[in-house]
Amino acid sequence: MELKTILEHHIVDRIWAFFSLGPLTLPFSKHVLMMLLAAFILAVFFPPLIRSRKPALAPFRAMIEIIVLFLRDEVVGPNLGSKTGAYLPYFATLFFFILLLNLGGLVPYGATATGNLAVTGGLALTTFVLLNFAGMREQGVLAYFGHLVPRGVPGWLYPLLFPIELLGMVTKTFALCVRLFANMIGGHIVILAFIGLIFIFGGLNPVLGLGVTAPVAVALSLFVMLLELFVAFLQAYIFTFLTAIFVGAAMHPH
Repeated sequence: MELKTILEHHIVDRIWAFFSLGPLTLPFSKHVLMMLLAAFILAVFFPPLIRSRKPALAPFRAMIEIIVLFLRDEVVGPNLGSKTGAYLPYFATLFFFILLLNLGGLVPYGATATGNLAVTGGLALTTFVLLNFAGMREQGVLAYFGHLVPRGVPGWLYPLLFPIELLGMVTKTFALCVRLFANMIGGHIVILAFIGLIFIFGGLNPVLGLGVTAPVAVALSLFVMLLELFVAFLQAYIFTFLTAIFVGAAMHPH
């Protein structure tokens, strides 16, 4: 297999078909398939797994319960306070959805959908909508926009600070999009760079490529792959944690 084909298989999103829904033309691609699989797992497998009382499934139930309790007590609760119960299902779904998308890139023939800016942009858009919705619901529409600019600011600064605060709200969610995208695609590119060294040095000298470069490159790729397993959980947590901070700040202007 050519190196170009390997690179495209792991990084480039493959569009297989287009579907027309009225004026909209929607693509069906590898990343769309991974998102549908993640949603299918959350909707079909998680509910019976959580409700099941079979001893064989107890470790999986315990693991899910530990994660949900951690999100409730350490992520959502400190930021949303008394509204934790109302928003916890969203944050738990967000965490597990991002986690499944991240882990999908570590499965053979899979793809990391979160290595696509369109996917991470969609997730960031849900955060943007949620923080504005939660802020307006908690404070009221007029009070919410009135609290964007801190109290005590001279009146002549309001026309300047208000658009800056609106822009800051957008850039915060945009940073979520770029952070998740860069961290998830970066590991794959590093692994492919190490594998590419085998082809490069192997083309120059087969003995050097297979005898020296290959063992080192494979060992480094394995290390980065294990690191990516940790990053998959870490990035799901960071995205969820920052979303909780932004939503909590919108709900509590003080």
